[in-house]
This record gives sequence, structure tokens and C-alpha cells, in this order.
Amino acid sequence: MASDFSVLKRSIEGDLLESSFDLGRYSTDASIYQLMPKAVVIPKSIEDAKEVICFAQKNRLSVLARGGGTSQNGQTVNRSIVIDNSKYLNKVLDFDPSSKRCVVEPGIVLDELNRFLKPHGLFFPVDVSTSSRATIGGMVGNNSAGGRSIRYGIMRDNVNSVDVIMANSETARFGILPKHTFGLDQIVPDLLQLGLDNKAEIEKRFPKVLRRVGGYNLDALLEGTLSQRPGSNAATSDINLAHLIVGSEGTLNYTSAIELRLSPLPPPKIMALCHFSSFYSAMDSAQHIVGLNPMTVELIDETMIALARTIPLFKSTVEDYVKGNPAAILVVEFAEESWSENLSKVKQLKEIMVSIISKGKSENLKESGIDQGVVVIEPSSEQNRISEMRKSGLNIMMSMKSEAKPVSFVEDCAVPLPHLAEYTHGLTDIFKKYGTNGTWYAHASVGCLHVRPVLNMKSSSDVAKMRAIALEAFELVKRFSGSHSGEHGDGISRSEFNPIMFGEKLNTAFIKLKKILDPTDLFNPGKIVNAPKMDARDLFRYAPGYQVKDFPTKLDWKAWSGAANGFQGAVEMCNNNGACRKLVGGVMCPSFRITGDEKDSTRGRANILRLAMSGQLGPDAMTSNHMEESLKLCVSCKACKRECPTGVDMSSMKIEINALRAAQNSLSIHDRLIAYLPNYASLAAKVPWIMNLRDKVPGLPFLSEKLTGFSSRRRLPIWRNDYFKSSEIDSEPVGKLPIILFVDTFNKYFEPENLRSAINVLKAAGYTPFAPIPKTVKSNKICCGKTHLSVGNIDMARATATQLVETYLPYASEGIPIVGLEPSCLFTIKDEIPKLLNSEAADLVAKHVMTFEEILMKNVNKIAFKPRKTKALLHGHCHQKAFDAMGPVEQILSHIDGLEVEPIVTSCCGMAGDFGYAADTFDYSVKMAELNLLPTVRKADENTLIIADGTSCRSQILDGSGRKAIHVAKFLDQQLAGSNN
Repeated sequence: MASDFSVLKRSIEGDLLESSFDLGRYSTDASIYQLMPKAVVIPKSIEDAKEVICFAQKNRLSVLARGGGTSQNGQTVNRSIVIDNSKYLNKVLDFDPSSKRCVVEPGIVLDELNRFLKPHGLFFPVDVSTSSRATIGGMVGNNSAGGRSIRYGIMRDNVNSVDVIMANSETARFGILPKHTFGLDQIVPDLLQLGLDNKAEIEKRFPKVLRRVGGYNLDALLEGTLSQRPGSNAATSDINLAHLIVGSEGTLNYTSAIELRLSPLPPPKIMALCHFSSFYSAMDSAQHIVGLNPMTVELIDETMIALARTIPLFKSTVEDYVKGNPAAILVVEFAEESWSENLSKVKQLKEIMVSIISKGKSENLKESGIDQGVVVIEPSSEQNRISEMRKSGLNIMMSMKSEAKPVSFVEDCAVPLPHLAEYTHGLTDIFKKYGTNGTWYAHASVGCLHVRPVLNMKSSSDVAKMRAIALEAFELVKRFSGSHSGEHGDGISRSEFNPIMFGEKLNTAFIKLKKILDPTDLFNPGKIVNAPKMDARDLFRYAPGYQVKDFPTKLDWKAWSGAANGFQGAVEMCNNNGACRKLVGGVMCPSFRITGDEKDSTRGRANILRLAMSGQLGPDAMTSNHMEESLKLCVSCKACKRECPTGVDMSSMKIEINALRAAQNSLSIHDRLIAYLPNYASLAAKVPWIMNLRDKVPGLPFLSEKLTGFSSRRRLPIWRNDYFKSSEIDSEPVGKLPIILFVDTFNKYFEPENLRSAINVLKAAGYTPFAPIPKTVKSNKICCGKTHLSVGNIDMARATATQLVETYLPYASEGIPIVGLEPSCLFTIKDEIPKLLNSEAADLVAKHVMTFEEILMKNVNKIAFKPRKTKALLHGHCHQKAFDAMGPVEQILSHIDGLEVEPIVTSCCGMAGDFGYAADTFDYSVKMAELNLLPTVRKADENTLIIADGTSCRSQILDGSGRKAIHVAKFLDQQLAGSNN
């Protein structure tokens, strides 16, 4: 087979991936299943995809098209050749704003499409929660829906036509008959006859709910179906064959292009959070609220609220807008033509809520106290906070750290709204019967709630419970005339139940449709028809025999379960939902944003760690070169720690892998120079003229790159002879408000003016900074150990961290704050050192760490600043953003009258410590900076200030734009009243 794949590799322009590591990354989606593909192709053109299909036919292999890989029921895993459309096949091919239509390639991401459409006043309205990584091709395959389906319908209602490659490698178009199709003449009669033969059964067995996405859309073959769909202006006789392809999960052909129906951007919307003291009452109320014709009615239950309170990204949102401890919240949105109409709708909503609570009694709002039960949110920025929390519902639910987690298999059943309360009550009883509970959220407006019973898929008894719950749940759905699949498709989880839900006759019709369009079972076999059992454990991510052997870890992972001190559980927190694949917003994941490769996403890395530590990639996988390559572009930005709702902390995981490799292999010269920088810095500073020769003598940059691995294209930091001396600051606390100033290596030796400015500003705020000197060891250097941690030199990192904690502990015990200027060092003390030392002393020291700006804001009224009428671009260090520490920076700058601060919306600057200096990652470093940071800086006029707290960030800005950025401390020092700076 290897020779066969070499033939395929030569015939395509794109990439062919065959290694076990590459295949492992594509073996899972957001479901419980894992199937290792035969190969992965990243096509650069539709011709590449056609070559794959031809090759698969000749070699009796199957083909699986894949986008974001976020399917929750196993649709995008198979023992096939995977075609990943997301990297290259992501363009808008045609766009006609006047007719509100566009044609796109299958790999374009929904959010990217809507960013393209927004300037034209249009958008694609199927707003799935995974919009930041869901591809249009995947949404077509899944017949996706989203929160606004009550107004805009689901995917099939917004697709005009689909271009495909058929099983015989010929192209065709599925659209409205006969004008908008081609290549289908031979099979159209068979398709139409299939519809007519099953008309009675379709009308009898297809659930009469909007959210029916199970099985194949055979109703699309009948006249009258299209004209009755939401938003349709079709004639009664019109038939759109594209609706057969929508929801087919890639089982009928390969989608090469999709024509979409677009909608005008909605007017400004208003949001209301309706609080309920009982879950049943919330469900019963949905049918009444829908009568107001809202844009959305979305559910958030008490479990989701409780979990969101524990997640840094959402904690403040809950605190700001959730009142008390409701059993459920319905998030209601209105988007009327005028704002006064929005307000009128909210007034009607409150009246409905009063009626519901008072059971018909006439009480005004104040007497009933309902004003506290309906929280109205008008600013769109604040509404977005709620929307992001709601859209992250799945990940929030999956943030449970136990081995038992919410499992997807009955999670999006849909029932008519009048039955919603009774259905949820009945399903809750089923969960209780099997000793579990469910978590509820999502689309109350259309009777489609996401609910996942909490089960352990490593336990055979819980797997048995899953099947029993599924059987009883689907019977309950049938009793209420609902759909067993309301949004997330069939996949492996539900395909086997299609004969039960639709009857044997329709299931036979499904099989016949598959035979007409895919006679050799080429496309994604085993989905929708001819499916395996949903509980076939050999298809599970945690199959029988799955085991992780213990190995020594360097950090503390006890918050999680499993082997290796809990490291196993921390890695397994990744549920593959793919939030790390977003391209805009936040920081995560810088490397994926520049490469578009699954390998370089947090998800891709977590999957490889799980497979490697469970022995599925060979005995030495954890320390292999493949593993090093998998983690190579991780810049340890810590964004995933905050932005991944399940809290996958890849930065800390990389430390563990680097430590394993360092224990097996000696450190390279490059790594030693990085790790021991704080140790030799004092000596180097005595001969700065020698240390700075490298960038002054021609040929030395080239030679040093060959010898040390530092890129010849990057200037090294300039050593200063006026470095910061210990004599410039007290070593013991004095005054009423003493604070420890952590003197980091980078500012001490390369930019000492920042430390001097910090002392001035801190004193102006009434503080007396001091820098204690270790008394119990020979070395008088205080360092956080970050440089040692970054290369896996753990013993030195631990010794360095221990000295810091022992030195600072007496002062922390007295409540004295610890502040610093370099974010990477400060957050090492706050985050890594407690995990490294696992001691109460380290925890106490970390608890007293504050950023420079945080401590100033506590006494800001004591500082007198000069006004300055100018603009400043503010770039946040990754770790500041990861720990939500940019707020105080903006707040302190707001105290400079006349200063207009504009935060630069960007991911990582790309410098990331030594990442930007290394020869083998220099190009990637520049690409990260060029995404947004450097273009923004270059566009700024020469009078605009550039402010950045990170040493690496300032270096990147200078090297890439020629503009000198300054630390907040230096800027504030310049602005002190009476200052001549």
C-alpha cells in the first residue's frame, strides 16, 4: 500500500500525510469514537480531490471529506482516506450581493465567510456555535442549524445548489430541477421514482418539526416540500435536489462547491435573560415566548451556570448578569426594524413572564419582583459575552475534570414545543433510572435542547447504560412525535436507530438512495445506512485495553484523574470541539493561525499526547522527534489555559515533554544558552562590548547561527554597561506600604531604565519598593526559573524557584505584595512555580503576585500625571491576556488626560522568548507578527506611541517595524507631574 500512496502523492499538488502521528490527529472528532484513517490528503485544488477519489476507487478504499472535524456523533472519523478541505479549499468563488447569493468552496469557515459578507450588509444566517471553525462543507454535510433557525430555517433552507464529484469521478450539480442541475440525467428518474414510491411513508413517518436532520432528506424528492420550507419562494412543483445532499454526511458524493442563499444583516438586537426557579417552568414557557416572534430563545441550565462560574473566561459574565441561583435561564433576542419595537417586545416579554409566574393573576412588574427575573442587555458588546458563553455550552459542560463526562448520543432530539416540558421531564426520569444526570442548554425556541448524560466511556457498565438510555430516549421522542436527530446528524451514535425511528421501509429507501448515488460504498461508509452498533467499543476513543502507564511528572496535575499524577486526565480534557482552530479573536492558537495545520492546533497536540502516552504511537513516542515536531510551534502563550473552555494547558504539558526529552538527551548549545542566561548574565554584563560583537562584525551572525542555532536574521538583545544594580533599591522593607519589586533578568541587563522608572512610579503611588536578597545560599540572584523551564531543565528550574519562594515567603506571610515588569516572569511565579514545587509556601507567594498596573490602580488617586494629547497603541503580552490582566493596564493609562488608547487586537507577537531567535522558528515568528501586530504598527503615524510590557514583544515590534515600543512603567514615569523625563 505504501507504493500505492506514493503514486497518489505524485499525482496531487497538495499534501499527503501518512505517519502514525498524522493519522492519529485525524482519528477523532468531537465524539466518543476513534477510527484511524488510511491516509490524509490536504488538497490544494478540486482536481486533487478528484485524484483521491479515482485512487480510492482503483484501490478499493473509501473517502471521507472533512472540515473542522467538530462532529459530535462520529461523522468525520472513518478508516478511509481523509480529505481535509479546511486549509486550502476555503475561497469565495462567486458573489452577487444584488441577488443575495454566493458560491463557496467547502473548506471556508462560517465566521470567515461572514467577515467577507459584512461590508455588503449581508450574512449567512445559520449561526452554529462552532462558527469560528465550522466549515460550510461540514455544515452542508450535517444539515446544521444554530440558534436562529426559528427565523432563518436550517442549512437546507439556505442552500441553493451543491456541486459534487460523483463516485465515478464525474462532476455534477444538485439544484432545482431542471435548470439548476447538470450531470444527473441518468439518475434523476430513479431519484424521483424513489420519492414517489415512498411518498405515503415519508408523510407518515417524517417528524413534523423543523429540526429533523436524521436519515436522508427523501422529502426533498416530493413536490410541495420545497415551497413549504422556511423562507422559501419556490413554486409548489419545484424540487431542489441539493436538499438530498444537505445532511447526507458525505456519504453520497464529494462536495466541491456550494451556492448559498444570503440574508440581510439583522437590525441591532436586544437581549433579555429570563430567570426561572424551576427547569420545568422554563421549558413550559418556551412555547409562549416563541409567540412573540423572537430571533432566538436559548436555554442555559443551572449546571452550565455553575460550571461557567469556575471558568476564568466566563466567570465575570455570570457575576454581572446572572441574578441569584436560577434553575434555568432563557436567553431571548429580538431584532425588530426599530429600537422602539425591540423595547416593546421586551415589555411584552415581561408581561408574559408575569402571567407565567402569577398563573394569570394581574400583577404589575414591581409587585411580582419580575424585574429582577428579566435582565435586559442592550449594548451589543455585552450581549456578545452572553452569546459566547452560550455558544461554548458544550465545552463548558465538558470542563468536568472527572473521568465521567457528558456524552453525546441523545443530545439534540427535537420535539414540538407544547411537549417540551413533558419531554425533558421524561428524559430526566430516564437519566435518574440509570443513576446519572443530564446537563441542558441550547435551542428552546425549536424544542431542540442539547442534553448529555454524564457517563464514563472507559467503563463497560456505563457503556451499557448509554445504549439503554438511547433506546428509552428514542421511544420517548417517538411518543411526542419528535426527531431523534435535531441538529448534529446521525454519524455512528444514531445511524443504527434510523430503522426504529423511520421504519424499515424508509430505511430500505435510504439504502436504495445510497446505492443510486454511491454504488460501491466509496463515500464515508457506515453512516446513516449499514451502520455499526453505537456501542461497538472497538470504535471508541477509549477502547477496551486503553491504558496509560505511570511515568514521573515534573508539575502537579493532581486536580485531574488518571495516571502520571493526573497528567493523563489533564490531556484527556480535550474533547476535540476545536475552539483552538479559530482564526480571529483572543490569542489561541497562534501557530494554527499561521499554518492552518491540524498538527499545530492545541487539539492536534492534545490528541498526539493522548495517543502517545497510551502506547498507540509506539513505545518511545513521548520523546520522539515526531513529538518534538508536534510541539515545536507551540509558543507557550498560555492562551489555551484561558480560552479553551475545558482548560487544556498545553504550555505546561510542553514543559513535561521537554523534561522527558532533556532527561533522555543532553541539552543543545542553544538550549543551554537560553536556560542559563540568568546565571551568566552578571558576567556578560561586565564585558558588554564583547557580548555585542555578534551583530557588529560581518559574518559572525552566520557563524553563530551554525554554532548556536540563533538566527542570523534576528538581532540579539544589546547588553548594557549601565545595567540595574542591586544598590539602586532597598533590600529590606521600609515605609508604610512596602512592596517587593521582582527584578527580572531581561529588564535588569537589557532595559534597566524600565526598572528605574517603575521605582519612580511606585514611589509616586505611595509604595516603597524593595528587592530582597537570598540569605541562605551562596547565590544572591533571584530568578523565576522560566528559562530553565522552557527547555525542560527542571532540576535547575526547581532549585531557582525554591530559592525565590524561600526568599519571598517571609514577606508574603506578612501580606506584602510582589510586583514585576516582565509578564512571562511574573506569571511563572504565579502559575508554574506552584505546580513545580507543589507546596503551601509556593501557593502563598503566588497569591501575593500582582502586575505592576494592578498595584498602581489600588493607589492611583495618589499619583499626579501630566496630560498628554496623543494616541497610543497598546499591545498585550500573551500571558497578560491569558490571565485577564490587560484591564488594569488600560485603566491606569486612562488616568492620563488626553491619551487615546487603542488596544491592538492580535494573537501572539511571535517572539515568545527564544522562539523568535531560533533559526528553525524565525520565519514562523515573523508570520505570527505579520497577522496583525506589525501591519497595525506600521500604519500608525510617527506621533503615535507604541506601548508593550513584554520584552519579547518590544523586540519584535522594533525588528519588524523599526518602531520603538516602551514599557508602561517608562511611559508613566514620563508623565509624572513634575517629571522632566
